[in-house]
Amino acid sequence: MKLFVYLVLLSLLCASAHMSPIRFAWDAMGGAWDMIRAYKDMREANYIGADKYFHARGNYDAAQRGPGGAWAAKVLSDARELWQSDVSGRGAEDTRADQEANEWGRNGGDPNRYRPPGLPPQY
Repeated sequence: MKLFVYLVLLSLLCASAHMSPIRFAWDAMGGAWDMIRAYKDMREANYIGADKYFHARGNYDAAQRGPGGAWAAKVLSDARELWQSDVSGRGAEDTRADQEANEWGRNGGDPNRYRPPGLPPQY
């Protein structure tokens, strides 16, 4: 049943975006990969204060692919924040700040707004 609901929502999104479902799905897969890459980079960097930068960067990169990428970024960001707020106990303030960085990047804002001083340039 959930798969059917997702397919209906995907169809509606594609129709409203005036694009083929195949293109939307391709962009969504690419956007999901962008989010995974940002997460891997965040774990590799292990840099204090860089969390929001990687949130913004992953969402920005995904959204640059188009509506499918932006959709994937929103779904993955919301799911991660829901899980994180329930499991990690970091609290509402951290979740709110993460979501602000997610939206900033997804809406085309420069992720470097959240880049901490001293973060290695390869990120």
